[in-house]
Amino acid sequence: MQPAFIFTRPQTPEQRAASITKARELLANAERVLIGAGAGLSTAAGHDYGGQRFKETFPAFIKNYGITDMYSGGFYPYPTEEEKWAYWARQATVNCLGEDALPLYRELFEWAKKRDYFVVTTNVDLQFEKAGFNPQRIFEPQGSYDTIQCSTGEHGIKNATELFAAIEVDTNKGERTRITDPSLVPMCEVCGSPMEMHLRVDGSFVQDDAWYAAQERYKRFVEEIPEKPTLLLELGVGWNTPVWIRMPFETIARETGSPLVRMNYDEAAVDKSLPKAVAIEGDIAETFPAITQ
Repeated sequence: MQPAFIFTRPQTPEQRAASITKARELLANAERVLIGAGAGLSTAAGHDYGGQRFKETFPAFIKNYGITDMYSGGFYPYPTEEEKWAYWARQATVNCLGEDALPLYRELFEWAKKRDYFVVTTNVDLQFEKAGFNPQRIFEPQGSYDTIQCSTGEHGIKNATELFAAIEVDTNKGERTRITDPSLVPMCEVCGSPMEMHLRVDGSFVQDDAWYAAQERYKRFVEEIPEKPTLLLELGVGWNTPVWIRMPFETIARETGSPLVRMNYDEAAVDKSLPKAVAIEGDIAETFPAITQ
């Protein structure tokens, strides 16, 4: 009979209880941890991109464009650059620049700070930095909400924190869906092309020196795993971009024999070939505190 902490969906209450017990033991004894975090972690922490939160923060955009959530809103074909950047300034502010660290991320840091840790995350909301994690121990391969880039992908990235704050003032926090001051529309200072969010959506995504340096630090941390026993803690990673965390974590677990704890709302099942893997379905905001008590 296979261990209770390896399961095929849906997870039974008995399997979940056994998984929590095993995960509690692994986290308590871990001196070194590689944290992989996806959108599910931020959703559990309170970053719901739809529902009531979306309705309360984007009413004018819903009315004018019929967008149904923040994610799809990012792909809407806005007629003008003034409208596009009014939207992105609102989204970056609501999900990143206008808020402090969320409680779940603070709890995660309180546990991790006592250990040798590294974080790889596809989230772009800077919650790890806000919670206190060392930026030198974080790799964000998908970009972040506080940066923009030339649409050609050839002229680096630029911090947009002050720009987005100015746009929010111009649009009265998204009450208007179009920038009135044309000087606030960002254009590439090198070639004059339109700017885009520095978020990975296609091959034009800029990987600058800082990006490669962070990747190298992540690589070195992983390379040390065979000599330094490490827990792999995967939080809220689904199948949207599995090549960055979900699949590599399984490979690392398989090749090094490291224990893998995978927590996700409904996609936590692990491969049976990973005997040290622990899978836990459910709300991470409820489960993580229970495991670290």
